[in-house]
Amino acid sequence: MNAVDASLICKALSDANRIQIVELLTHGEKCTCELLEHFSIRQPTLTHHMMTLNECGLLISRKEGKRTFYALDCGTLREFREFIAGLECRC
Repeated sequence: MNAVDASLICKALSDANRIQIVELLTHGEKCTCELLEHFSIRQPTLTHHMMTLNECGLLISRKEGKRTFYALDCGTLREFREFIAGLECRC
């Protein structure tokens, strides 16, 4: 992962709701309606958060009828963790 990709993920995770969404998805795939139950936000706001997380590569989505299901893209998350782990303070 390069610095530009990492910065996009950092920007996406700069919102507490989006961090909570990622935390919820660590337990497996969820549909939008399941995610909404955990927040005091409306559907359009959740959709915006999901688009932001999807655009930086953290999510995978699939449609089933009228519902959209989301899961973490484990490869992207793993690369991001490795990138962050490579940052060290050598003072």
